[in-house]
Amino acid sequence: MKVVFLPNYNVSSAQIIIPAAELSQHISTAGTEASGTSNMKFVMNGCLIIGTMDGANVEIAEELGEQNMFIFGERVEGVNRIKKELHEGKRGYVGGRLLKVFNTIKSGFFGDTHIIHPILDRLCDGGDEYITCFDFYSYIDAQNKVDQTYRDTRKWTQMAIIGIAKCGKFSSDRTIAEYCGEIWNT
Repeated sequence: MKVVFLPNYNVSSAQIIIPAAELSQHISTAGTEASGTSNMKFVMNGCLIIGTMDGANVEIAEELGEQNMFIFGERVEGVNRIKKELHEGKRGYVGGRLLKVFNTIKSGFFGDTHIIHPILDRLCDGGDEYITCFDFYSYIDAQNKVDQTYRDTRKWTQMAIIGIAKCGKFSSDRTIAEYCGEIWNT
């Protein structure tokens, strides 16, 4: 696997990346993302989405149907419940496979990672404010569905075409017209 960080991401770089992408990962915690409109652009270009029901993904799911996306993680109600439980001191969901990942990182297997050890310790001790650890297993399940669907090129293509066909609502023309009428009163 190769991970690339693109510094100074902007519209010019998006023009190159978005049409070439096959899968967009939108992994914010439900209820925390302002929008995520780049996912709308990804869908318009035939990209599929793996993500939480947050930001633009909620609107995209309304148009495409959740069956044409790879949704994982808690919804806003679940996030609020889990945060309340964490606040009340209920912890202990970091275990199993995720704990093995943390321990492998801390062992030095990936090199000198001591700088993030306090972060991992905090996550294990209830400092998971964005419940990323809680959503880990749901993410793994969704990623397995992505892998399975990707190997079924007919299904993958069908989902991409449905996304393109049903994303007209996200056009700039509609958005500007809506802003003019409802926000700018012009």
